[in-house]
Amino acid sequence: MYRLTIGQMSKINNVSEQTLRYYDKIGILKPIEVDKFTGYRYYSMKQCARLDMIQYLKSLGMRLKDIEVQLKTCDTKLIKRFLEEKNRSIDSEIEALKNQKNALQRAVRNYERYETSPPDGTIALEYIEKRWIYSYNMSTNFYDYGIEIYEEQLRKLKEDMERNGLRQTYFCNAGSTVAYEQIVNRDFISCDLFVFVDENVPEALIRTIKAGTYLCIYCSRFEQEIPYANKLLDEISERNYTIDGDYICEVITDLPDLMDGERGMFFKLQIPVKIT
Repeated sequence: MYRLTIGQMSKINNVSEQTLRYYDKIGILKPIEVDKFTGYRYYSMKQCARLDMIQYLKSLGMRLKDIEVQLKTCDTKLIKRFLEEKNRSIDSEIEALKNQKNALQRAVRNYERYETSPPDGTIALEYIEKRWIYSYNMSTNFYDYGIEIYEEQLRKLKEDMERNGLRQTYFCNAGSTVAYEQIVNRDFISCDLFVFVDENVPEALIRTIKAGTYLCIYCSRFEQEIPYANKLLDEISERNYTIDGDYICEVITDLPDLMDGERGMFFKLQIPVKIT
């Protein structure tokens, strides 16, 4: 029988000698002979078929201990079941990567919006496309307290999202709304915290913000929100516009430079209007 040294076996199969020694150690590919004096390992050319099978199954994601079982039992049902499970696992990984990519693209767009936004305090009339949000009804109006209660309510929003199976990647740039009935009277009672989501999220979990014309003002500090929102309301009155829905405080981006230990944010305050 023609014998191959471990070096020859390694070279013709494009695997390292270290790998062959490891396969010998764990028992899935043992040499046909080991010289009892020198310890040299020798292989048969026929064993290349077994090595091919090991490499193939490994390339499909099978663990070595599972490959060992397969090689011992020659159970095709076992390997078929593994391949089916692996296929489902890959589908899940692909879906997770797609979701992560979508989140990365949203984050990049938001930073681009921040970089191209008008200066703090700028008022602008804008047409905004339809959007989808996941919202959480708050038990406490953070406008009565400040940033600490806002952060506390964010924890509750996050927990609520997790309970409903929404991805962690959606938990960013959380905004708030004030209902039409309150904003027309300048009563800043925030009814909901929200995050923007994709339209393919289950319909029962989301609601739509309609497309339309919005009077907007840009804001860079949490404590400026109410004064700036009042500027918007004054401008609506001066222009003889009609408020046409809920007030929205959209966080364009969370900024990495935390100010005084608190969350840095850049806001776009917006009120839907009808122009008469």
